[in-house]
Amino acid sequence: MNTNAPLAERIRPTNLNDYIGQEHLVSEGAVLRNSILSQRIPSMILWGPPGVGKTTLAYIISQQLNRPFFTLSAINSGVKDVRDVIEKSGKYLIENPNAPGSPVLFIDEIHRFNKSQQDSLLGAIERGTIILIGATTENPSFEVISPLLSRCQVYILKELTKENLIQLLHHAIANDVVLKEKKITLQETEALLRISGGDARKMLNLFELVINSLPDDPTITNENVMQIAQQKIALYDKGGEQHYDIISAFIKSIRGSDPNAAIYWLARMIKGGEEVKFIARRLLILASEDIGNANPTALIMANNCFQAVNVIGYPESQIILSQCVAYLASSPKSNAAVEAIGLANELVNKTGDLPVPLHIRNAPTKLMKDLGYGKNYQYSHSYEGNFSNQEYLPEQISGTKIYNPGNNTREKELRAFLKSLWGEKYGY
Repeated sequence: MNTNAPLAERIRPTNLNDYIGQEHLVSEGAVLRNSILSQRIPSMILWGPPGVGKTTLAYIISQQLNRPFFTLSAINSGVKDVRDVIEKSGKYLIENPNAPGSPVLFIDEIHRFNKSQQDSLLGAIERGTIILIGATTENPSFEVISPLLSRCQVYILKELTKENLIQLLHHAIANDVVLKEKKITLQETEALLRISGGDARKMLNLFELVINSLPDDPTITNENVMQIAQQKIALYDKGGEQHYDIISAFIKSIRGSDPNAAIYWLARMIKGGEEVKFIARRLLILASEDIGNANPTALIMANNCFQAVNVIGYPESQIILSQCVAYLASSPKSNAAVEAIGLANELVNKTGDLPVPLHIRNAPTKLMKDLGYGKNYQYSHSYEGNFSNQEYLPEQISGTKIYNPGNNTREKELRAFLKSLWGEKYGY
């Protein structure tokens, strides 16, 4: 064991039994655990926030499988590197016709590969020359090309819980080759958890920094963690974790209707080399998530911004981004759409697959019509005000209010309109 390696690397588990978190994927009987133990894994994309165990999971797979395991980082690798791995994999399969399976290629931050780089993987995956494991913090639906995505199983890794993170700290104290020689008292953990923001790697590196800054047999308190973090923040933030803090500050400034702060954080992101499409995509999401029907034009503005920066690029696109950010930050806010789909999802999970009312079912065949499909349906445009007071929800949940307009000028108008149609049925 290299005692000079960072703590997070020293205690990286090598088997599923020592892996902490992601129980939905790796607990007894879970689909990914079964695939790993059977050594019959598909090409996959591991999608989740930083520091939740994507690289560790790939490393465990490398230990479990008896075959070559190649690793590339999308930050400093190109098409040539991918082709070199594919060539080595093909040679291995030719020389080992009875091999237990294809070599595995792990690509960290695969969302940073451009289209041509991702294209270079397709043929090898299709032929079975390699099994791909890609790790990404970004939604693969946006960042991974469709042909590659269709050839991969996407596994979503969740944020680690407070219990997971505290378990990691105790595991490090008890098992790390360096820390177990010290008498460490973990008196308080709130500061470690708060500063790391749920990122296990960041938390462990900060933990080690604090221990190394204290006398032998240290006692870890919130106070000494905060003092040391403020003095030496650059030491444990040099890996780029601040990147996510700035994105968070940017989004929250727009949500908080402060265009001054929002444009400041925009400038910080641009100076840091953030991809223009990444910023514009965040604005698209925010336009619905935080503004919605309080100002429907916000989504149009954000979409136009996204289209424009795709053809303009830096440096001019920063002006387009600035205009859009100022508009979104200055718009009235509503999260009614987010709450509505959340309530709808909860309702579906609770009530299951309720039958569609007969009168609004599709009836393309005579048999369906004979069974009552579409019978007594009232075509809204045939009625006064283009409205007919009929039931659209399953009988079991009739009258359930899912969309609750926000308290802003535009949505107050929507609320009044819906009340004029439905009366007291939905409580508008």
